[in-house]
Amino acid sequence: MRLPVRGEKGFTLIELLIVVAILGVLAAVVIPNVGRFIGRGETEAAQTEFANIQSAVVAMMVDNGLSTLPNPVTTPTSNMSAFPDATSDWNNGGKVTDPNGNAYQAGDKPGYILYQHDITGDGSSNVTVNYVATEITKGTYTVDSSGTVTQVTTGYE
Repeated sequence: MRLPVRGEKGFTLIELLIVVAILGVLAAVVIPNVGRFIGRGETEAAQTEFANIQSAVVAMMVDNGLSTLPNPVTTPTSNMSAFPDATSDWNNGGKVTDPNGNAYQAGDKPGYILYQHDITGDGSSNVTVNYVATEITKGTYTVDSSGTVTQVTTGYE
């Protein structure tokens, strides 16, 4: 082993090994914690989205003075003035597109659609209403007569 010459700069092998060991210990402690935070964030985002959908269902029921949802949900009721129905006239603009930009098809969604759909419930095309904002909601949701919310598309395809 040669002795360093005066004025020569650099690190010894021992110093480099100590630095690598310290970095390894830090990585072993930090990486699992970061993964846990990322997973928790995704879970909280899903819970927030579900809470938004629940609020949308309540808003639809309040708008229409409903204490229960109509049954069966495949048949719109004419006394719903602001409840999007899934069986409206899709050829004449009653159904627009879901948040993913996919066109709705006739009778393709069981239940009442919560996003951009006609508001008459009589099978005709009218003004659209949104109970959920596309900026904060991914996918398409419907609600059936028991109040069960179904995610028809995830928005992550």
